[in-house]
Amino acid sequence: MAALVRLRACLPSVLQLSTSGLLQSSFKVCAVPLSRREFAAEAKKVYSRDKPHINIGTIGHVDHGKTTLTAAITKVLAEAGGARYKKYEDIDNAPEEKARGITINASHVEYTTANRHYGHIDCPGHADYVKNMITGTAQLDGCILVVAATDGQMPQTREHLLLARQIGVEHVVVFINKADAVDDQEMLELVELEIRELLTEFGYDGTNTPIVTGSALCALENKKPEIGVDAVMKLLEVVDTHVPLPKRELDKPFLLPIECVYSIPGRGTVVTGTLERGLIKKGDECEFVGHNRTFKSVVTGIEMFHQSLDRAEAGDNLGALVRGLKREDVRRGMVMSKPGSIQPHQKVQAQVCR
Repeated sequence: MAALVRLRACLPSVLQLSTSGLLQSSFKVCAVPLSRREFAAEAKKVYSRDKPHINIGTIGHVDHGKTTLTAAITKVLAEAGGARYKKYEDIDNAPEEKARGITINASHVEYTTANRHYGHIDCPGHADYVKNMITGTAQLDGCILVVAATDGQMPQTREHLLLARQIGVEHVVVFINKADAVDDQEMLELVELEIRELLTEFGYDGTNTPIVTGSALCALENKKPEIGVDAVMKLLEVVDTHVPLPKRELDKPFLLPIECVYSIPGRGTVVTGTLERGLIKKGDECEFVGHNRTFKSVVTGIEMFHQSLDRAEAGDNLGALVRGLKREDVRRGMVMSKPGSIQPHQKVQAQVCR
């Protein structure tokens, strides 16, 4: 099991695509729950763990409305006091994302419903950035498959659902988006039938998987509440009930697959990711393993969504400030773990089944 976790952690860095621009983008841009400037300043708020934390995310074909839905969720919940509204351009905030109008790296937002606290990961849908989609999906407890009613299933709809299944995401909720652009009710029913067949094909319960139809754009623009705000609220209720609380391995040595690395002048280096297992506290010793290297450090600070923590638990999307390391010492695909708990290997034996 430990080997599988390490393999999952390293998978995004192993998958290499041929486009040089993609490789450059992967290391230049990384949207994470905190920024250099905000971590460098004193945290404004202490994170209150008064609700169970769940990691959810949006997957699906490019331009089907994943980022628009993410923005709509924060807007609808912001009006109820459960989130801070993040506009579309604030989620896709990297220069290349703004220029091309697509999501490149997985982006993180947070929000709270009546029952849960969610870390939401908006995964890129473009075929060129599938390895970044894998990075985001590997952290999820459940996902929202976004399908445009105008298109139905498309190549990345199938690819994302297959990857989610292979990575181990067991719980899926479907949002049929852009319902405002379709006048024919039979077309919506046909898209739903098509998606249920696709879910069944990839090993999900296509018959009983919840499907919500609506328009994220209408929710953002406060138009047609029956397919706008009401549909988004219904989607959140469905996620609350359909995605169960995961069992966290709190009693095991901590393990943090590294997603991104930042350097803060005068403070040190920040590593980010989702804690796979265990607990991390400020002052804990840690060990970095991967890419044929092993070295130790100390955790001097922890934050999650711009809020400070004295202790992080399995499932938290966190940034950890570590002492005495340079940014170039740590790379995506490495893991931060309890010293001595991880044994690196150069070979793995496996049986591949069709």
